[in-house]
Amino acid sequence: MAGGGKMPRPPLGVSTLALLATLIALFSLIPLGYVVYMTVVTGWDTVVELVIRPRVGELLLNTVLLILVTVPMCLVLGVGGAWLVERTNLRGHRWWALALAAPLAIPAFVNSYGWASAVPSLAGLGAGTLIATLSYFPLVYIPVAATLGRLDPAIEQSAASLGLGPWTVFFRVILPQLRIAMAGGSLLVALHLLSEYGAFAMIRFDTFTTAIMVQFQSAFSGAAGNMLASVLVLMCMVLLLAEAKVRGNARYSRVGFGAQGLATRLRLSWYQLPAQLALLALIVLSVGVPLYSVARWTIAGGAEIWEPDEFFPALFQSLGYGLGGALVTCVVAFPMAFIAVRHPNWFSRLLELSNYVTSSMPGIVVGLAFVTVAIRLVPGIYQSSYVLLAAYVLLFLPRALVNLRAGLSQAPIELEEAARSLGKSPARAFFRVTLRLTAPAAAGGAALVFLAVVNELTATLLLAPNGTRTLATAFWAKSSEIDYAGAAPYALLMILISIPMTYLLFQQSKKAAGQ
Repeated sequence: MAGGGKMPRPPLGVSTLALLATLIALFSLIPLGYVVYMTVVTGWDTVVELVIRPRVGELLLNTVLLILVTVPMCLVLGVGGAWLVERTNLRGHRWWALALAAPLAIPAFVNSYGWASAVPSLAGLGAGTLIATLSYFPLVYIPVAATLGRLDPAIEQSAASLGLGPWTVFFRVILPQLRIAMAGGSLLVALHLLSEYGAFAMIRFDTFTTAIMVQFQSAFSGAAGNMLASVLVLMCMVLLLAEAKVRGNARYSRVGFGAQGLATRLRLSWYQLPAQLALLALIVLSVGVPLYSVARWTIAGGAEIWEPDEFFPALFQSLGYGLGGALVTCVVAFPMAFIAVRHPNWFSRLLELSNYVTSSMPGIVVGLAFVTVAIRLVPGIYQSSYVLLAAYVLLFLPRALVNLRAGLSQAPIELEEAARSLGKSPARAFFRVTLRLTAPAAAGGAALVFLAVVNELTATLLLAPNGTRTLATAFWAKSSEIDYAGAAPYALLMILISIPMTYLLFQQSKKAAGQ
């Protein structure tokens, strides 16, 4: 029975987890603190001189145009594809559902490599929009498809019974209920556009990230590069606020008793063939072209491009950083996820927000922050594996946090209390009940972090210890020398490693939709 007395003091274990979560949140604010610090020490006059100039205006125009064109195209492809596979009688819809998620298995810079080697004249905004759209539309498709699978069809059936046609039902009933998924997917696409370096550098399209890398390589941690990073962080904040505004406080969950019915699939009739051809064209462009280029250069290179002395160290280092980054990130994310689920309040939400703000920053900004902090405060750890792993943790913490939160939510504390009432110690009850039920979600989060670490390029280029060659950096070194045949094996391995993780992501989205 609930009482209105004094709140009981939290157990020692909970206090420890809250302290750990607070320390992690403070640690995650290092990149934001770095940007603020560099802006202050640079001085206002110098900041104005470095920011208010034609070059920054050109980069701003390129980046804004890229976002304004690419995000709507990803929305059209993602929502359209999800609607076809989830709400129509599209033949082979189960196969298409997986195929539309497949482009995530190909890193954007490998996609750019495939297109640049197939069409060498590709350059500029048009090429950047093409490659970015083909690489990132699954970030909209996957959450929208999952949301469509959860929608209660009774609302649509009621609208149809009132005389509304299929298109009117889609725009007036279905589309508003997809707003949260569309806003979240659009935010992810926009943040990827801000942080992407390799894909745009390969086709000679200048954005803020490519310009920062040039500044950093020409003048180590120069003031100009730092001020460009400040503008980039400001753009990230604007995107976060815009997504929060669009998402609002609306809730679309179903309440009440009874089981949810199955949605009626719309008959495509003679639109069946055009729909199949459109999806086939999309998969050919997004998956077929890069795979064809990788296969072509692998065959053209012959056996001599498979150099064991270079190839196996890059493979093992990628696997090592991927596994280490996934394990450390999940361990670090657990205290925050536990506090957020078991003790939700304004403080736990503030701790979560600090991590989301940091992870929204491009890898190059996080890399620059760690380079500066390591050199000035702890020079002994500069260019060590510890710094690189710390950067991976901050960049990809939300991927583990979201999954752990979902897993902990499905492990109610009542089960743990029941285990204690049966004589189990608190620690044993926690490990045998809560941790066991959370394990599948933790594995999913670890897989996502592993995928991100293996394909990460900019922070790895800045922070990797001397002599480190991951698959991504080895691929980038070869392709930068226009050695496309030499880069092909590394691209092929990154794709092969990413395929099972992408499949796991797709399966998780289906489980979340109750399918």
